Amino acid sequence: MAIVTVPAESRRIEDAGEITAFLASHGIDYARWPLEDRVDPAAPADTILAAYASEIDDLKRRGGFVTADVVDVYPDTPNLGAMLDKFNKEHTHTEDEVRFILQGRGVFHINPVSRPVFAIEVWSGDMISVPLGTRHWFDLCADRRIRAIRLFQDVSGWTPHYLSDGVHAGYEPLCFGPAWIAPAGRTGT
Repeated sequence: MAIVTVPAESRRIEDAGEITAFLASHGIDYARWPLEDRVDPAAPADTILAAYASEIDDLKRRGGFVTADVVDVYPDTPNLGAMLDKFNKEHTHTEDEVRFILQGRGVFHINPVSRPVFAIEVWSGDMISVPLGTRHWFDLCADRRIRAIRLFQDVSGWTPHYLSDGVHAGYEPLCFGPAWIAPAGRTGT
């Protein structure tokens, strides 16, 4: 399950109800989708999409999404650094950014401008929808692994609109989820 941190307030939220309420207060939809007994998260993309067809169809109806795919990123993905550089700088989109995490972990940082920046560490089973126009950026955790269903309102996908006054350089992608094991003497990456 996700963890929300608000660095400026030294605040960490781990309770599911509190996470959902906190994110909703920022216009962000968050839910847990079933994983166990649904489908092997390593199955082919078309099998994954078929297994979650009812959830995907519901999001399509509610959000005007027209297509869904599965993104699969490993530490040895070709040009991974260049790919991540497209997402790890503060930006906005002209459509909602929807992800359902099947495997791996990552961190969405949200900059509400009038309130402190906060981070949402997501991992397997988390579905998140960041509304269009929201100032944010995304980083992978230290294991550099994520597999997720993505939904799009435009078949060509979305384009990041970078912000010249972005604050992303002042934040690290800190991951503390259960899959993370700290090397001796370390407390997070």
